[in-house]
Amino acid sequence: MVERLLRRDRTVAAIALLVLSALAWTSLVRMRSGMASSAGADMSMPGMGMPGMQAWSALELVMLFSMWATMMVAMMLPSAAPTILLVAAVYRRRRARENPAPPTALFVAGYVLVWTSFSAAAALTQWGLHRAALLSPTMASTSPVLGGLMLVAAGVYQWLPLKSACLSHCRSPLGFLSTEWREGRAGALVMGIRHGLFCLGCCWALMALLFVAGVMNLLWVAAIAGLVLIEKIARGGPWIGKVAGLVLAGWGAWMAMS
Repeated sequence: MVERLLRRDRTVAAIALLVLSALAWTSLVRMRSGMASSAGADMSMPGMGMPGMQAWSALELVMLFSMWATMMVAMMLPSAAPTILLVAAVYRRRRARENPAPPTALFVAGYVLVWTSFSAAAALTQWGLHRAALLSPTMASTSPVLGGLMLVAAGVYQWLPLKSACLSHCRSPLGFLSTEWREGRAGALVMGIRHGLFCLGCCWALMALLFVAGVMNLLWVAAIAGLVLIEKIARGGPWIGKVAGLVLAGWGAWMAMS
């Protein structure tokens, strides 16, 4: 019976994660479509009526934050799926008669909370770059030097010990739970936050590259999300990430010097 429940829980959790990710990606596509349709008129932000080069209001800043939060869910939730599914299975095995959905949902909430906090920081950073006239109305860097330095920094970070340490936690869900397990629903929330912090330490530099080619360049968004997923689940993921780091650093150096 427990095995049947485990299979059912994994199926339900996988479907829920798939639906959340699909909704987030659909929202991004709609935002991008709104941006494209309004570009010829006032170069506004995607579907938000946000002026291109004028000062932003508080409401527009909130909408910018919501755009970043949606993007982070779309990009990061798929790569966290193995850990989330394992969390649901562990809760079912430890308490066979209890519903694992509430603590699993709290784990996901803690994970999303970390990336929501990052989204707030990213929105404020974008606001600062906008005020300094370092971003175009399409939310891409207008400075080859700035873009090049960001690429070089992201490429170098791919080789740093901190990156490797955080990635090892993300690549080993069982190892993470064996060292970070906490009891109770509050413990599930804390575990989600801890896992989110490891993922943030692993991927923040790659996420910053959204400023280089355009925050709403969906091809660029998908490429970064794909690299993050490969790093976390592929057998040679860490080395693929290091090779990508060399490419990014070389690209950044060429961009800055040109």
